[in-house]
Amino acid sequence: MASSEKSTSKGQAWFCTTGLPSDIEIEVDDMTFHLHKFPLMSKSRKLHRLITEQETRSFSSVNPQTSTALTVVVAESDKKGKGHEIEDEEKEEKENEEEIEENGFPHIKLEDFPGSSESFEMVAKFCYGVKIDLSASSAVPLRCAAEHLEMTEEYSPDNLISKTERFLSHSVYKSLRESIKALQACESVSPLAESLGVTEQCIESIVSRASSADPSLFGWPVNGGGGGPDLSLIPGAASKSAKKQNRDNTNTELWFEDLAQLSLPIFRTVILSMRSEDLSSDVIESCLISYAKKHIPGILRSNRKPSSSSSTAASENEQREILETITSNLPLDKSSISATTRFLFGLLRTAIILNASETCRDLLERKIGSQLERASLDDLLVPSYSYLNETLYDVDLVERILSHFLDSLEERSSTALVEADGRSPSLMLVGKLIDGFLAEIASDANLKSEKFYNLAISLPDQARLYDDGLYRAVDVYLKAHPWVTEEEKEKICGVMDCQKLTLEACTHAAQNERLPLRTVVQVLFFEQLQLRHAIAGTLLAAQSPSPSQSTEPRPSATRNLTIAEVVNGNETRGEEEVDAGKWKKTVRENQVLRLDMDTMRTRVHRLERECSNMKKVIAKIDKVGSPATTVTDRPRSWSITKKFGCKFKTQVCDSQEATVVDHRSRRV
Repeated sequence: MASSEKSTSKGQAWFCTTGLPSDIEIEVDDMTFHLHKFPLMSKSRKLHRLITEQETRSFSSVNPQTSTALTVVVAESDKKGKGHEIEDEEKEEKENEEEIEENGFPHIKLEDFPGSSESFEMVAKFCYGVKIDLSASSAVPLRCAAEHLEMTEEYSPDNLISKTERFLSHSVYKSLRESIKALQACESVSPLAESLGVTEQCIESIVSRASSADPSLFGWPVNGGGGGPDLSLIPGAASKSAKKQNRDNTNTELWFEDLAQLSLPIFRTVILSMRSEDLSSDVIESCLISYAKKHIPGILRSNRKPSSSSSTAASENEQREILETITSNLPLDKSSISATTRFLFGLLRTAIILNASETCRDLLERKIGSQLERASLDDLLVPSYSYLNETLYDVDLVERILSHFLDSLEERSSTALVEADGRSPSLMLVGKLIDGFLAEIASDANLKSEKFYNLAISLPDQARLYDDGLYRAVDVYLKAHPWVTEEEKEKICGVMDCQKLTLEACTHAAQNERLPLRTVVQVLFFEQLQLRHAIAGTLLAAQSPSPSQSTEPRPSATRNLTIAEVVNGNETRGEEEVDAGKWKKTVRENQVLRLDMDTMRTRVHRLERECSNMKKVIAKIDKVGSPATTVTDRPRSWSITKKFGCKFKTQVCDSQEATVVDHRSRRV
């Protein structure tokens, strides 16, 4: 049996080389098959009926001299327009009559044949008894072709319908990837495949296989918990386990890619079936991610290079439809896949560019807000695609996402992990993330101080253990916006808590000329307070009795050493050496803190002199303004304190050296 090209204008031709001349022609699409009646009639009830009807009509023909048979045109679908139908039939009959005159045997044209000429070629081989190789992609159209040609068991034993059904049941429906390939093949024969139940069985197989394979989809161990042997102690076991995990991950990626080849309607049906069967949300999200990466270019910033298949990329409207379909099917609960957050930000950027619906964008913002602690600074830097936004990055978008995060955090506060001091790890991660975002957008000249302030205070106090990151953002903003007024500077600096600045940040802030004087005074005060507390704690620790300085002799020190103790080392002596080392380290730290205290005392003393000069200037101004009032008779420390907002007593900043020396003499 072979196929070759026929030197006619009819296109391709397929011949059966059995040694006998063919006695019938069957045309499917652009292929003409030169076959024999008997093998076809013995397997197909429909072909037997068509051939018999044609032979009957050929004998009862009105003009038998023109041809020995009439051409039967088999049309499976109704055509619209009676006039066009008559013209087409007359044209086809004329062509068939010419062929019959030329060849001398009947010609049957099968229109709307399920599958294609390749499927009918396999049907012909089966009728001639030739072995055919079935696959998931070819079995589905072949099953539909067998149904169309009525190749049932009642007509002929071990016929094509039963053969394809057995192959689908034993080889296709039991494999996840094979079921996906079969489902993809159903698209070309969709109406008939759905009526036969093949499409439904493929979807059921995919959902059930994906559900059963859930524990190993992402390389997770099938049996969690301990109890098994330590693979690191078995030679070669760790490498074998790693290879198996990589192989499982590769297989998972492959069937995800196969699923992404489906058309959007069938893919939507599969996702809806997964959701109805309560399949793992991680599996559903992974399917959606793979499909989006396949059909929406540029979702991830690392994958924005034009691919070789860019010519077949979906149009803008198709991408918008795919995007909205994926977004509407995303599970709302928090995902356990770390890569999902970056993918969601990519979807959100694409939704803004494609001008997707407001519902679509709101769903993405809420989904991102539920797992904002997994985001990176690069994810938050979404450019402003609208002309209405003056800033480089979309600050309003980050505010909305942060609001959704705080709402979700409040909802799961009862079950969330909270530290002893009431701080949530997720909240602290987001606090660090927002501080980095503030420092990044602070250099934007179009960023209003009100917008910067609102975003900075949107987080609660528990979100920041230290305000160093917030201070850095404030410093960058003041440096990039030197034209802001003093009132705006004080308001912006008010987002910081000077008590939560580290010593390094306090040292930098005390010398920062961009900060208002009120903030500098507060920073100096709390810096001195931190140093005093640190020195006090060090001195208290130093005054506690050290084990190495204990006057009471230890039992191990009074007894004689044995030879074994000399050889193995004296454990007690080692403990004493460790205690002595700790004591030396404490003394060194105390000396460093004393030097820092002297430096701080000098700086505070210099600030007091400046304040004293300011008092004299204010006194002169008061005398000129109201000469009848004796302003200099009353103390001014309270007025200076009120003016600069420092709510502490003046003796706290006292830098008299005698007082410090007295304290040292009493504690040492």
